[in-house]
Amino acid sequence: MAALTRLSSPTSSGLSSSMASIIRRLSSSAVPSEPSANFPSYPSPFALNSNLPRKDPKDRNVQWVFLGCPGVGKGTYASRLCNLLGVPHIATGDLVREELASSGPLSQQLSEIVNEGKLVSDEIIINLLSKRLEAGDAKGESGFILDGFPRTIKQAEILEEVIDIDLVVNLKLREDVLMEKCLGRRICGQCGKNFNVASINVKGENGNPAISMAPLLPPAHCMSKLITRADDTKTVVKERLRIYHEKSQPVEGFYRSRGKLLEFDLPGGIPESWPKLLQVLNLDYEDKQCAAA
Repeated sequence: MAALTRLSSPTSSGLSSSMASIIRRLSSSAVPSEPSANFPSYPSPFALNSNLPRKDPKDRNVQWVFLGCPGVGKGTYASRLCNLLGVPHIATGDLVREELASSGPLSQQLSEIVNEGKLVSDEIIINLLSKRLEAGDAKGESGFILDGFPRTIKQAEILEEVIDIDLVVNLKLREDVLMEKCLGRRICGQCGKNFNVASINVKGENGNPAISMAPLLPPAHCMSKLITRADDTKTVVKERLRIYHEKSQPVEGFYRSRGKLLEFDLPGGIPESWPKLLQVLNLDYEDKQCAAA
């Protein structure tokens, strides 16, 4: 059992139904599909709910956001922290992939967007997120770590209107290492778990430290069932990184200006990075070997 030095466990119910309903209404509103640096001014659907009550942080669990380039490891570290803190891991990438695997009305449209390495529009992302929030509210969830949202300034503004974000963790990694990581990603076609076959050993140069990352190999029964994601090609990964720097990086500035951004340079793979991440988050745990497993 993890012993947390800074964070307490939840003492009340999670996301309010009113907050979920507000986001649901937004999903049917006119939201720009292509975010830009200068957003047009239009009435916010949240203006009528400016007095929405917000829970005191002492009466709920953490509400965090994880930022970072595609492939940096947001999902890996966010899910580990969620296990420690007892909060749900809400990854918009997973929501998109679930929709892609379904026969829903957005499936074909999403397939074209993802395979070309483009950003999914605000409207679609918020629609999927609202469904997830409603499901969590029905289960009485408390707190969360958002992974992959917000990705644009407009999304960050929308999120700020309806809920208090306590902390935003920005994971950072050299782009050449990111490329190797993305090209080494694999998914087990049977159990759905993620692995990585890349063995990364990059020498330190030009002021950049050396980085070593061992592969995250699957158990024997998954080895023959590994598949590569359709969007993990060199061309698509380069395009995703370009779009991230152009569209999503300003979100870092948004949270930095509010004093909520924690920037964390990954020093290596999970064995090196996980204990240091917990340290900078001021988290303590009794069984380090178990927590890092």
